[in-house]
Amino acid sequence: MEAIANYFSHIPSSHRSAFLLGGLTFFMLLEYGLPYYRSKYNKFKHLGINLFFTGTTIIINFLMAFLLLRTSDWAVENGFGVLQWLPKLPLGIYMLIGLLLLDFIGAYLIHLLQHKVKWMWRFHLIHHTDPNVDTTTANRHHPIESVFRFSFTILATLIAGAPMYLVMIYQTLSAALSQFNHANIILPRWVENIVGLVIVTPKIHRVHHHYVLPYTDSNYGNIFSIWDRLLQTYSKKDNKELVFGIDTHMHQSEQSDISTMLKIPFQKYRQPVGAKFDEEKTPGIHE
Repeated sequence: MEAIANYFSHIPSSHRSAFLLGGLTFFMLLEYGLPYYRSKYNKFKHLGINLFFTGTTIIINFLMAFLLLRTSDWAVENGFGVLQWLPKLPLGIYMLIGLLLLDFIGAYLIHLLQHKVKWMWRFHLIHHTDPNVDTTTANRHHPIESVFRFSFTILATLIAGAPMYLVMIYQTLSAALSQFNHANIILPRWVENIVGLVIVTPKIHRVHHHYVLPYTDSNYGNIFSIWDRLLQTYSKKDNKELVFGIDTHMHQSEQSDISTMLKIPFQKYRQPVGAKFDEEKTPGIHE
């Protein structure tokens, strides 16, 4: 564990890029051999769209990285945060607690909020417009959504009191697991059943990408599947019945034209089936 902590304390940017590109390449290769579905969509065009949004995410993360570093350093130096308040623990347990906190606040909680707060949903729904969910969908986020997500990573780092090496481990795992749970792959049932008790698998997460409520508002987890189970946001649906996309934006240009997609959050709001933000039906939710 100490070797892992030391490595991530000084991980070069080139290694982080290698993890991101290596994971993407690995899961893309798996998709050819173990596909959950086969489709005749233009894979290169689809890849290009999602790589564009991956690029904007990387740029925003880079621009905000100094805030993350300063937050982590401040928390450690001032003894602030859950990890700093705990008694001395074995490093493995310390790291696990930190990862659980970072995943809950930095992934699950912000994801949940983006589905519950109307103005956040306007940006997040771009992620849901993908009609062909695969590993490249993992980073299909509107640039403003990337700001939301990174801000909650900073918040999670502060609350957890996480040292920077642990934040680097979390970000690496988060990227890899997001690529994994979005991947167009089918795993043996026994693997899904066992791994899915702890980790978010493709079978679990692809339900979240079904085009209509209530399934769209479920299975928010990224690394650990326990949050959905504990907070009763877990849903099951036969994967053979899934239709990817979002019911309010099924036109091809809204799924595959980058300029159109960037403008969607600023257009007139469209009510999804199920009246997602009808205050009479969902009291307490406000724009």
